[in-house]
Amino acid sequence: MTAHAEAGPALDEAHVSRGEVRRPWIFAPLFAPFGISSGYVTVTLGFQLREGQIPVAVIATIIALSVWPQTVKMLWAPIVDTIGNPKVWYGIGTATVGLSILLMSILPKTEAEIPLFIALIVGSSVTSTFVSMATEIFMANQVPPELRGKASGWSQAGNLGGGGIGGGIGLLLAENLAEPWISGVVLAAVCFACWGATLLLPKLELVKQEGLHYLAHLKEVGVNVWHVARSRLGYLALIIMLLPIGSGGVPWAAIANEWQAGGTMVAFVNGIAGGVAAIFGALIAGYICDRMELKKAYSMFGLLVGLVAVTLIVLPRTPMVFVVGVLAYQAMVGMAYTGYAAIVLEAIGKKSAATNWNLMAALSNIPIAVMSTVDGHVHDSYGTNAMLLGELAFPAIAIVLFWMFVIATRPRAAQG
Repeated sequence: MTAHAEAGPALDEAHVSRGEVRRPWIFAPLFAPFGISSGYVTVTLGFQLREGQIPVAVIATIIALSVWPQTVKMLWAPIVDTIGNPKVWYGIGTATVGLSILLMSILPKTEAEIPLFIALIVGSSVTSTFVSMATEIFMANQVPPELRGKASGWSQAGNLGGGGIGGGIGLLLAENLAEPWISGVVLAAVCFACWGATLLLPKLELVKQEGLHYLAHLKEVGVNVWHVARSRLGYLALIIMLLPIGSGGVPWAAIANEWQAGGTMVAFVNGIAGGVAAIFGALIAGYICDRMELKKAYSMFGLLVGLVAVTLIVLPRTPMVFVVGVLAYQAMVGMAYTGYAAIVLEAIGKKSAATNWNLMAALSNIPIAVMSTVDGHVHDSYGTNAMLLGELAFPAIAIVLFWMFVIATRPRAAQG
């Protein structure tokens, strides 16, 4: 499971850049540590904890805890926006993510270590937001308008691909090398290498603004957010962001043994191949979103996620079914991510776009965290089939209620 990241910001008058970025691919490695952080916890650590006989509900709750900081990140976004050098914030984020993963790879995967795992996971999730926020500032100030679409695409590729590195390569190395901690060393090295990509960016300077402080910035953001939220387009976007649509909460690594899938196969489908599938789904969804009303497209993508999960209930539980099913699931989740991004971009407008996006991204991560916990508890209480059925039932109910609300609140045509 990968959290929703920020992308597509407007210009930020608090910073001045001494050049432009003409190579948008650079935002893939810059965003990668954000995805690596969540990918490692969701796949690699999830699988290893299950091998250590940790209950699925506990694993799912731990995964959810990695997402919850993403739901309140708008509270510290103004600090990153207005204090210090974005490259320093980026360095703090990548270094902390890398070191946290290294420590988690060293710790024994036992119940006694769960509190320490929780501390490291939450800390890594918080500092991973510094990675995305700093990269957002780079994009806002250094990418020319004609390249912003490509830059946003590469940033999402980095987010999803980073999840594949943290989950796929991380587990593959942990399962096949003599010492599991070697995978932590490799992933930490990748994070530090991504930090090196900031050397290719032009110098970015903070503009000193008299009277600007955290509370004043929050007040200004609040006013802008209210303008968006009170519009019909805005409040419908806010509502649909809070619904469990395309959340991708199934802990596949924790239940892979039911399909006789080993660590290498789990690493393949939840990591590298899963990341490629999600990117492919996201690109297909982008084509669809250009030709379909966005909230309808997002609803359709959410139902497709659930249909794939339900299909796995009736199919034989073999390794090949696991591979095909999880890859299809990841592709549908990638489609849902694109639908979410398109709705947000349509709703937020240009004023305070970066922070408005941060708020929308935070809200959209609430159902991701909730569904991860719900899926785990449903599994432990009622079994895997009930959990997979819930992947369709919960979004289907939410979508029906949402569209009933849309119809009920539709502005009536003026009487002539």
